[in-house]
Amino acid sequence: MYAVIETGGKQYKVEPGMRIRVEKLDIEPGSTVEFTPLMVRKDSGELEFGKGKVVAEVLSHGKGKKIIVFKYRPKKNYKRWKGHRQWYTELLIREIKE
Repeated sequence: MYAVIETGGKQYKVEPGMRIRVEKLDIEPGSTVEFTPLMVRKDSGELEFGKGKVVAEVLSHGKGKKIIVFKYRPKKNYKRWKGHRQWYTELLIREIKE
């Protein structure tokens, strides 16, 4: 059984026991969060849209790897470096309810 959830403007295919990193959520680590799935596929192969719940536990918050943004104009002596680290929330998918 798996489900497709949407959070932070992105869609994730999740299964029970799976760990995923999503855009940062303002929820304390150790608490649970529920998502309404866009789609649920049961073990029998049956699809349901917009029904059920996905229960996840918040494990931690953190920052991702650094991404370097480099701008350069040839022959103009223009160079700019900028770094960015995106905040994330790590979730553990506990169960998919029907």
